Amino acid sequence: MKKVKKQNTNDRVFMVCVYIFVIICTFAALYPMVYTVSMSISGPEHVAVNDIFFLPKGFSTQAYKLVFEDKEIWGAYGNTLWYTVVGTISSVILTMISAYPLSRRRFFLRKKLMLFVMFTLYFSGGMIPMFLLINKIGLYNTRWACIFPYLISAWNLIVCKSFLESIPETLEEAASIDGASPYRVFAQIFIPLSKPIIAVMTLFYAVGQWNAYFAAMMYLPDAKLHPIQMYLRKILILSNTQSSMGGSSMGGFERSLATQQLKYAVIIVTILPILAVYPFVQKYFVKGVMIGSIKE
Repeated sequence: MKKVKKQNTNDRVFMVCVYIFVIICTFAALYPMVYTVSMSISGPEHVAVNDIFFLPKGFSTQAYKLVFEDKEIWGAYGNTLWYTVVGTISSVILTMISAYPLSRRRFFLRKKLMLFVMFTLYFSGGMIPMFLLINKIGLYNTRWACIFPYLISAWNLIVCKSFLESIPETLEEAASIDGASPYRVFAQIFIPLSKPIIAVMTLFYAVGQWNAYFAAMMYLPDAKLHPIQMYLRKILILSNTQSSMGGSSMGGFERSLATQQLKYAVIIVTILPILAVYPFVQKYFVKGVMIGSIKE
């Protein structure tokens, strides 16, 4: 009896420690977001003296007014939507088409091509050769410079291949006996059965394209082609807030106070679409991590 009570006490102590640890981790994860939101909507006078720790003090939307009055951010948003939609659709299609033959055991180049794919995970050509290649083939300072070099991720290709391997080859054989061509088998059998992995790949590629900025920084000198992340980089790193927001109708003193919290407002505006979508699709991230980890 004493042993059972001791075990119950140990279990309770353990669960209390677990709850405390989870609360600490949750606070550590939420604090940067809450702090950023608080800084963006607090009164400019509080932001100026930096006396905000967690919750907002006062209330002001001047920083957001400055952001939305700037035409450059709308152009950057449009560019990011174009890169995300076109890049995601192209990447998902090519990844599925590439993963399908690699998942079939009878494909004679299967092992050699997989070695080539695995090689790219550990070694790359480098930044300078890639820049020279982009310039040589005429993609420099075009939208496609942010799409073509990143069409297929080796890691996503391996994950997609692992999922397709779980589809029985007997389905393909039965369809072939009935006279279906390999293209019809892929389109009418594998694609409908691959909706979960297509959702995962769409999510992975879309988030990657939305957050991408390095390709634009390297290959797009024209600011009219820059995505929203480059706009955010200009605000945060290059400190061009005064010059980029100079067209506001606010007075000089109000604008001077608001621009101090402008970077926080830009961060919220930049991540808001992904932040709004992620709670509804986060289960696909978990599924993407688990795909291929368990063999039946």
